[in-house]
Amino acid sequence: MKNKYVVLFRLFIVVAFSLNAISVYAGKNDREYYKLVVYHFKNAAQEKVLDNYFANALLPALHKLKMSNIGVFKALANDTAADKTIYVFMTFKSLDDIQNMSGQLEKDASYQTAGSEYINSIFSSPPYTRMETMILYAFPLAPKMQLPQLKSAKSERVYELRSYEGATEKIYQNKVTMFNVGDEIGLFKRLNFNAVFYSEVLAGSKMPNLMYMTTFENMEDREKHWKAFSDDPQWKKLVAAPEYQNNVSHADIIFLRPAGYSEL
Repeated sequence: MKNKYVVLFRLFIVVAFSLNAISVYAGKNDREYYKLVVYHFKNAAQEKVLDNYFANALLPALHKLKMSNIGVFKALANDTAADKTIYVFMTFKSLDDIQNMSGQLEKDASYQTAGSEYINSIFSSPPYTRMETMILYAFPLAPKMQLPQLKSAKSERVYELRSYEGATEKIYQNKVTMFNVGDEIGLFKRLNFNAVFYSEVLAGSKMPNLMYMTTFENMEDREKHWKAFSDDPQWKKLVAAPEYQNNVSHADIIFLRPAGYSEL
C-alpha cells in the first residue's frame, strides 16, 4: 500500500511539472514578434513612390499571407525636417515568419507588378535615402498588439512611439521589469493610453532598448493623458521605488500620424 502511494505521488509530481512546462511554453508562444521598418526620404517624389508601393503592392501582398493590422505612419516633423521618415509596422507569430516573408513576396507576381516602380527603381532615382529595420518581441503582460479605439479622423490622430535605452543590458532589463512586474503597463491601460504594443528590441540600432506605442485623438488629448500619468499616485510611487532608479539612459519620443491607407 505504501509503494502505491509513492507511485501516485511521483505521478502527481510528473503531471504537475508537465502542465507547468506546457503553461510556460504556451505563454512564451503567445507573445508576438514585430518588424518595424523606417524609411528615410527627402522629397515629395520619393514619398509618392513609397505611398504607392505600400498601399497598392505591399499591403495587398501581406494580406495574401494572412497578415493584417499593418501600420504605416509618417512623422509629424516631416513637413520641416530634411530627413523625412515613414514607419511600417508588421505583426508576426514567429521569427521564421519574418525570415520567410521576403521569399514569399518574391514569388508573388501581382506584388512584383504592382510594386514595380519601387522594386525596379534605378540607381540615380531611389525611392528612399536609407532604411532601417528593428525586430521586436512583445512584453509578457502585453503579448499581442491592440487596435487603438479612436474616434477622430486619421489626419488628427497622434501616435507616440517611444524608445528607452539602458546603460547596460542588465539596467535595460530593469526597465522591462518595471513595465511588467511593476505594472507600468497596467497604469497605461487604466489611464486609457490606447497602446498598440510594448516590446523588447531584439535587433536594432540603439540597443539595449525597449519600444512601445501609445495613441491619442489629437495632440491636446495626448497632453491631457500625460498630465494625468505624471500626477497619478501609482506612477509617483513606482518612479520613486529604489529598485527602479536610473534604468533609462536615453529616451527618443517620435510623434507619428497614420497614413490614409494604414490599418492601425
